[in-house]
Amino acid sequence: MPDAESIVPYRPGLEGVTAGISGVSDIVAEENKLLYRGYDIRELAENSEFEEVAYLVLYGELPNATQLSQFKAELVANREVPEHVYQALRALPKEAAQNMMSVLQMGVAALGATEPLARDNSHEANLKKAIKLTGQMATLVANGYRAVSGKATVPGDPNLGHAANFLYMLHGEKPNDLFAKVMNLTFILYAEHGYNASTFTARVVASTLAGLHSAVAAAIGALHGNLHGGANEAVMDDMLSIGTSDRAEGWVRERLASKHRIMGFGHREYKTGDTRAAILGTYVDQLAELTGKSDLAKMQRIMRETVLNEKGLHPNVDFPAAPIYYMMDIPIPLYTPIFAAARITGWSAHVIEQHDGNRLIRPRSDYNGPAPRPYVPIAQR
Repeated sequence: MPDAESIVPYRPGLEGVTAGISGVSDIVAEENKLLYRGYDIRELAENSEFEEVAYLVLYGELPNATQLSQFKAELVANREVPEHVYQALRALPKEAAQNMMSVLQMGVAALGATEPLARDNSHEANLKKAIKLTGQMATLVANGYRAVSGKATVPGDPNLGHAANFLYMLHGEKPNDLFAKVMNLTFILYAEHGYNASTFTARVVASTLAGLHSAVAAAIGALHGNLHGGANEAVMDDMLSIGTSDRAEGWVRERLASKHRIMGFGHREYKTGDTRAAILGTYVDQLAELTGKSDLAKMQRIMRETVLNEKGLHPNVDFPAAPIYYMMDIPIPLYTPIFAAARITGWSAHVIEQHDGNRLIRPRSDYNGPAPRPYVPIAQR
């Protein structure tokens, strides 16, 4: 039993409780700032490719030109998913395409089942697995969806960057420059975010000395819920149910009056706005103009302003991500899997960090059940 003075009081959701030490990222909530390995996400979003950010998150430093070129080549070389994984996915009924997070979890587990380095948790082996899985995850989302839907898979184009290639595999044609740029941006913004629920899940699993694939499969399960990754899908479902921008304000007021949560707003860490939402939100109008969906952009603007005025809540990154994906013709069941395809870098970095200095994560709980009592034989109950 730990000494009473050493026990940290319980807080629901572990809010504000320090559960570890990490050098991967930092959320400076009072400044509305997110740092990857010390670099401001705003500078990375403005100047970097996803591959550059992935290298930073995994290795701890920004790459030079040679290192970046080699890293890109490694990602391209590891993009393809083995045929046995597609065979397993094709065995699922087509309706499984509506539950792609479970499909993705299954796919990662299948990749882990045949990974030669699966039981090697050394730093070098984990880095190799992380790079390989980063390359495969985007393919698994795009072609996994195609496989489950009964469509032929599309081989990747080695001449396309990571984000553009994802859209190419999904749609079977090269994306326009704006789509590729915005997809690259979303991968950067979703790449890492501290001790969120899925990352903490990955670290807990890794602390048992389970391998990277097991930790990532568990993280995908945590990301599945609407209070974490599923929010972007819920946002789009809400927008489609609203229908047109002239109904948006009334819908929001009605939901607030009935005490219903409006997905895509508020954040445990940020109180004055999620900087990722601000960065991504600047592209909503551009995409609306390109795709002819100006009313969707107007609806989003009305919803954002009404929630802010009525509740003082700012949007999080899932709020602009939903209509952006919709305008790029990405199926709604893929919104959260895309989150996972980006967050694989952060999950991997945390698993590597956990394995490098491991201690089994085993917190205590306060008991609030019945007091000790005698066993009663069944004949007397």
